[in-house]
Amino acid sequence: MLVSQVTQSMEANIPDTQTEAEELEEVVMGLIINSGQARSLAYAALKQAKQGDFAAAKAMMDQSRMALNEAHLVQTKLIEGDAGEGKMKVSLVLVHAQDHLMTSMLARELITELIELHEKLKA
Repeated sequence: MLVSQVTQSMEANIPDTQTEAEELEEVVMGLIINSGQARSLAYAALKQAKQGDFAAAKAMMDQSRMALNEAHLVQTKLIEGDAGEGKMKVSLVLVHAQDHLMTSMLARELITELIELHEKLKA
């Protein structure tokens, strides 16, 4: 789910049957999906770099960056919604989503370095 879809979902008139908890869960799932996609694309880029296809690796890392940006925007909206006031109920799923985001960010940073090393070794 892209951040634009999440934003529309958050701003749309939500039916009375959907509780705040369900809405939050939907947003959190978008965070998990986008950060997982970013990490998967980064590892796919590393595989391409190992095979010497640095153009494909760069393209995949660009896609990974975009997915990570989407996830980060969702996280920012969640933080803004809470405003540091503890208004948001912290759930295990929310903690899990944060873990996904942080590991994806770290994976991208390390994979970027590994791709650069592969590029230097192949030169």
